[in-house]
Amino acid sequence: MSAVPEEFYRIEKLPPYVFAVINEMKAKARAAQQDVVDLGMGNPDGPTPKIVVQKLIEAARNPRNHRYSVSRGIQNLREEIVKRYKSYYDVDLDPDKEAIATIGAKDALAHLLFAIIGPGDAVVSPNPAYPIHQYGVIMAEGHACMLPMPNPAEFLNGLEHLYRTSTRKPKLILISFPHNPTTQCVDLEFFKEIVALAAHHGTMIVHDFAYADLGFDGYKPPSILQVPGAKDIAVEIFSLSKSFNMAGWRVGFCLGNARLIHALSRIKSYLDYGIFQPIQIASIIALRECADDTEKIRSTYQRRRDVLVKGLGRAGWHVASPQGTMFVWAPIPEPFRAAGSLEFSKLLMKDALVAVSPGIGFGPLGEGHVRFSLIENEHRTRQATRSIQRVLKNEPLEV
Repeated sequence: MSAVPEEFYRIEKLPPYVFAVINEMKAKARAAQQDVVDLGMGNPDGPTPKIVVQKLIEAARNPRNHRYSVSRGIQNLREEIVKRYKSYYDVDLDPDKEAIATIGAKDALAHLLFAIIGPGDAVVSPNPAYPIHQYGVIMAEGHACMLPMPNPAEFLNGLEHLYRTSTRKPKLILISFPHNPTTQCVDLEFFKEIVALAAHHGTMIVHDFAYADLGFDGYKPPSILQVPGAKDIAVEIFSLSKSFNMAGWRVGFCLGNARLIHALSRIKSYLDYGIFQPIQIASIIALRECADDTEKIRSTYQRRRDVLVKGLGRAGWHVASPQGTMFVWAPIPEPFRAAGSLEFSKLLMKDALVAVSPGIGFGPLGEGHVRFSLIENEHRTRQATRSIQRVLKNEPLEV
């Protein structure tokens, strides 16, 4: 008889991975030589800037860079992200005490939660949300308090109500704007209000700023660290993944409150030796020299957004045009809504050969929606909307 248990303590806390159903259908279709337009995972399809790749190659040829690095990131990289924050947001940061490099944004968030959250600590975040925002808390044995977010103002109202009525005061507020999956955006005034509220109640804030550079139609996403006093209670997580098409490189940062940065540094010192040093050296070049590439990436997503929204409109599916992120968050057309987001996503995969993400995968309040990722070129996106139009003209799903 096997001594390996059938279940494990933390794994039992995780639900089945909803997106796996669509991924399996997609894999089978492609194995059958079918042409799937993949608008599911938010996985950038563009190349990393050439100058960054060239620097990686150069640095990788130097044997000195093959050794262990440091878990908090090399000095020059931390100094470069601090310079960016000063240039972009007029925020002053200490590269030694208020900045740390991480193995992507997920690494920053998951390890920070392990560092600062204890059993039963309440962490408030919006619902729907990127899955790690909820399950990172659960894996850290905290209490994930998910508040509805039909819009940012209502989330703020719900948070105020929670403070007035709950016997369990939140230890942490976990937010992300521009928001994945709902694409909702905020102005600096929102951050001022939430910082003031959190400071009054002695609550920490983590702001996941993954889509910092993906604002459209003149909108420029603000940093929470622009708020006076924010560094007293808050940190922000920034990533090179979307801004520089460097998703697979796994380079992120946590910035802000020195005590929170120190806690993350302590736990990471036990868990890893940092990012491969040539990647860190190349990332310095991205931050220092690739602002024009970031603007091209942003413009590409905006054009794709326009093509998708217009194409869906021609198909009779009218959705709001997002102000930020690399997604479109779409309410399911009424005739198909009762079947649920997973069944509707399966229908689009089976009959339109278009992969999307079911809203239920982002939490209970994601039901009734699907998320499109803007990761196919404009021609392929038009192809997808034409295929979807044919599906929508057929009979609705049976419940």
